[in-house]
Amino acid sequence: TTREAPGLIRAGGAGRRVGGRDKGLLTWRGQALAAHVAQRLRPQVGRLLISCNRNEPFYATLGDATLIDKRTDFQGPLAGLEAAVPHINGEFLVIVPCDMPLLPPDLAERLLGALEPATSDISYAHDGARDQYLCAAIRVAVLPSLRGFLDEGQRAVRHWYARHRYCTVDFSDQAGCFGNFNRLA
Repeated sequence: TTREAPGLIRAGGAGRRVGGRDKGLLTWRGQALAAHVAQRLRPQVGRLLISCNRNEPFYATLGDATLIDKRTDFQGPLAGLEAAVPHINGEFLVIVPCDMPLLPPDLAERLLGALEPATSDISYAHDGARDQYLCAAIRVAVLPSLRGFLDEGQRAVRHWYARHRYCTVDFSDQAGCFGNFNRLA
């Protein structure tokens, strides 16, 4: 079932837009952003994995396992996804960023549901105004292609998605759930 799919919170960024700070640790409404995200995602998935490149003791308190990128120098969200590959059992993986504390309560269900007909390998949210590439469900079978993509020097999530069968899932009915640290008041 979809609830057995593991979830991966991406918290491995360099935090360039926030002065090099770890975005997941930034406080919002009295709690670290990543803690809000973990609380939203945990009931929707099986194992909860957190990809982080620093502050591992903190992230270990939020998830079932922490993962460190194999590549150095903060090479982007796909490097964190690549690091997760050996830790994933099952057919699907749900990914979210660490700085969207209001994630929809049915995010995983709707994203995974879009993969059930087996016509797509990746589904990601569209909030009615923009693509939310880092709120996605991925068929595990396509993850091995990450290594070659990253080895080519590629980093753009949308370009990796374009190499596979993908679809968007309309979340315009919950557009406010996709506010991230860059846009939260």
